[in-house]
Amino acid sequence: MKLIINKIAGAAVLFSLTVASCTKDFTETNTDPNTTPYVLPRQLLAPALVNTVTYNMMRNRNFNNELMQVTVDMGDGEGKVFRYDYRNNWADYLYNGWFTELTNYKDIYKLANQEGSLNNKSYMGISLICQSWVYSLLTDTYGDVPYFESNKAKPDSGQTAGTVEPAFDRQKEIYLDIFKKLDTANTLLAANVGIDGASDPIYAGNVSRWRKFGNSLYLRLLLRLSGKAEVADQCIAKIKEIAETNKANYPIIATNDESAILKWTDKAPYTSPYLTVREQDFRQPGIASFFLDNLVEWADPRIDISLGSNGVNRWRIAPASGAFVGVPSGYSPGDVTTKKAYFYSNAQTVNGVTAANLMTEPMTGMILNYPEVQFILAEAATKGYITGAPESFYNEGAKASITQWISTWNVTITTYLSNIGMNWINSETLDQKMEKIHLQKYYALFLTDLQQWFEYRRTGHPILPKGAGLRNNGVMPARMTYPIYVQSTNPTNYKLALDAQGPDLISTEVWWQKK
Repeated sequence: MKLIINKIAGAAVLFSLTVASCTKDFTETNTDPNTTPYVLPRQLLAPALVNTVTYNMMRNRNFNNELMQVTVDMGDGEGKVFRYDYRNNWADYLYNGWFTELTNYKDIYKLANQEGSLNNKSYMGISLICQSWVYSLLTDTYGDVPYFESNKAKPDSGQTAGTVEPAFDRQKEIYLDIFKKLDTANTLLAANVGIDGASDPIYAGNVSRWRKFGNSLYLRLLLRLSGKAEVADQCIAKIKEIAETNKANYPIIATNDESAILKWTDKAPYTSPYLTVREQDFRQPGIASFFLDNLVEWADPRIDISLGSNGVNRWRIAPASGAFVGVPSGYSPGDVTTKKAYFYSNAQTVNGVTAANLMTEPMTGMILNYPEVQFILAEAATKGYITGAPESFYNEGAKASITQWISTWNVTITTYLSNIGMNWINSETLDQKMEKIHLQKYYALFLTDLQQWFEYRRTGHPILPKGAGLRNNGVMPARMTYPIYVQSTNPTNYKLALDAQGPDLISTEVWWQKK
């Protein structure tokens, strides 16, 4: 009887996450779009984007940053992520949240694909981009996940029943279908049909920029698979088509202004989710040595530790006991370690100028930025996937990564990189070049969901120091486990997924990681 009750409860959770369309905090519509024929695509887009970025930011802060040595949530207890030690209950938040928002994005496509006044190719294309973005996050985090049968718990017209126990699809098949979606989105958005700017908190209705975002996302995902032998030729050929041979038909993000960032305001519903974190909890983690010590050594303007005459400490790092020194990540329980720097949670005033904090910073809603695109191209050029000088892409990525935060910074990038020993040297080995690209990319990906973690798993760069207290045999975790309730609500397909992928452990590599 207990098993039956658990299955019923789990099924209810699964049903809710597959059909829900969340419009919390949005006054434009307060009805369930699954039960009313009057909901519009523009009413679903902004809530779905805000909710998705919220999930991403929260797990960027307390999961990605801990694994990737941005922060250290100091303590000697069990379950410390910075020691590669996390429990199964970490899985539910992103899994449930991302699948819930996929229902919203799919509803946008269905509504915009109708005949008559609702028909809108741009909303259809935007929907496909957002679906591709979220599905890529899901499969890169968990591995094989429901894809072709997901979000179909509610019966469609003509169906006798919905699908409440969806099959788990192989990561390869998911990626190949995502590529189809992104190609279709590019075609749909080429028509440049107008959308309501008020419905779009990222580009304010600029359809051409959505198209650039979609193609830039395409490059990100193609590069992720480019080292996988069975699809490498296909991916490399498409990278070359987008970046070089057919780039007029595949516009990509070309300036910082075109970056995909949901910029927070001080007005609901566009208030940063970091404001829901208690101030003492926000500043509790120490800044990790790897993240901070490089920036201090480089005198990096993004953390100008003096705050300067114009208060430009854009990454809001405060000292403890007067020192800008990081905490070694992965230290052994019992080792005496003192926090010396942290992300501060209140405004600071220096020389009469006030600098805000990351809790209210508009730029924390990172999705995919211009510097990342340049580092993608730098790696592609370095490996011979495209022509062009890798140095040019690398230098532009490094410069844009700084000027995205400090637009007034006008130091010559070659001088800056040379001074800090990060200048491009053509005679270096591929591994040395990859380390430079990915160390700079690491900082460009600051605040961008779990991308630092994904890229490290793909490349092994940048090289992170290994603390003596690391679990998982000192190996970077390869995935999150599936939510526990999936075992009872979808047992048959759960077991098939494990048979195909491997044990439901953090050490089981996803398909694109396996050699």
